[in-house]
Amino acid sequence: MIKHFLKVFIVFFLGSVTVANAQDPQFSQFYANSLYLNPAFAGSDICPRATLNYRNQWPALDTYVTYSASFDQRVDVLQGGVGLLVTSDIQADGLLNTNTVSGMYAYSYNINRDLTIKAGFEVSYRQKTLDPNFIFPDQIHPLYGAIYPTKQDLSFETNDNSFDFSAGIVGHSKTYFFGLAIHHLTEPAEGFINEARLNRKYTAHFGTKIPIEARGHKKGELSISPNLLFQQQQNFQQLNFGVYVNRKDMVLGMWFRQNLSFKYDSFIMLLGFVQDRLKFAYSYDFTISKLSNNKTLGAHEVSMGMTFNCRTKKNKFTTITCPSF
Repeated sequence: MIKHFLKVFIVFFLGSVTVANAQDPQFSQFYANSLYLNPAFAGSDICPRATLNYRNQWPALDTYVTYSASFDQRVDVLQGGVGLLVTSDIQADGLLNTNTVSGMYAYSYNINRDLTIKAGFEVSYRQKTLDPNFIFPDQIHPLYGAIYPTKQDLSFETNDNSFDFSAGIVGHSKTYFFGLAIHHLTEPAEGFINEARLNRKYTAHFGTKIPIEARGHKKGELSISPNLLFQQQQNFQQLNFGVYVNRKDMVLGMWFRQNLSFKYDSFIMLLGFVQDRLKFAYSYDFTISKLSNNKTLGAHEVSMGMTFNCRTKKNKFTTITCPSF
């Protein structure tokens, strides 16, 4: 019953407002999905890499399930990197689906020995679809189920296609990094019944890596990495802050997510493994807002990544020391 009324609410919202404003899906493991976070990360590793990401937010309500797959590599002749990102966002158990294919290029420039700047640009094609077989409330009989014809106007298109553009910049040294990104530069129109706009999303992120010397550990085996991320899309503002603890091949992450009214949304716990050219992580968002974790069951997220073998050349290119997840 809760799932059905959730679908009813989404359809009612789509059909009743004059102007609707959409928001992007989010990932808690944002560095495991770096191309989604900032197009300037394209080709930021020496060798080609591929990643897979899965997020199930509020599984008790079948609300949001998001998949993504990406591939990027550095191309020396272009003095930068190229990347491809495919994202599928499924809302309300398949009522509303958004599929996106994005291509990006990032140019690298060494300011000096300690600082490198990467500037990226992204072009995306988006397709949003609405399930035309949705059962409206006026079709339901309290005893016999969906037996009535609906009085809703079903003449509108259930597919909406659009192009989108984004840009970003990343600066990094051996110990710290920072970045800025603006997604949906042209705020493309989208919608089924009324006009809707995909608002610009602004992202700022910063982090550093602090090595720790301890008995029984070789140099570089133990470190902590404090990180901060801020995002704003229309009136929605989000602040993530936390720390990663890296011990040999294991990564432990602890994060808080809140809005700027200092209302906490989630506490995020992460466990990851990085071995040779493979990495894997699982994270859980524990809901601490008034929505409560018992009603939503939080959010599960899984990421997998693989770096391929390649011939490395001795040049001035340096990789970004950002976290793996």
